[in-house]
Amino acid sequence: MVEDSTQDELMALLGGVARQDRKAFQRLYEQVSGRMFGLCQRLAGQHELAEEALQDAFIRIWHHASEYHSDRGSPMSWMMTIARYRTLDLIRARKVRQTAGDDALSTLADERGGPLEASLQRDGSAALTGCLDELSPVQRDSILLSYYRGFTHDELSTALSTPVGTVKSWIRRGLQVLKRCLER
Repeated sequence: MVEDSTQDELMALLGGVARQDRKAFQRLYEQVSGRMFGLCQRLAGQHELAEEALQDAFIRIWHHASEYHSDRGSPMSWMMTIARYRTLDLIRARKVRQTAGDDALSTLADERGGPLEASLQRDGSAALTGCLDELSPVQRDSILLSYYRGFTHDELSTALSTPVGTVKSWIRRGLQVLKRCLER
């Protein structure tokens, strides 16, 4: 867990970034980029895609630092959420590009968003984001990988080096937590 002094330092750096302070941005990058890259790498499974997601996440942080407020959670959680969603967006975009040249008769792409994307686009997107933050990292990643990358339980088991039964439990319990949280 990040100590309070580190939280305060990250909040101060984000304040500097909100004022377009390049040195604050550089220090922020040096402090958190490794952890954020690790998340991007774990979700993407590809070094190049993770690098692109990390870069995009920091561009968003640069442009939206003024929108951060402590009621949105810790600064690290806020930045990790940006990295997570940017990675998942890039994964989905790549998936669409990969299938674009396929034979249209054999693979008709479903242009509708997935259930999680539809939920995020509704009025309760802030509530869902907050509820996702209540999940453990493995629950959240398992649910997001299954919805955004379309991983099966077996694929998740392999990707996370975890038994299938454990992956199923993470997803089931995570979805229960999300349901209870969203019903509040």
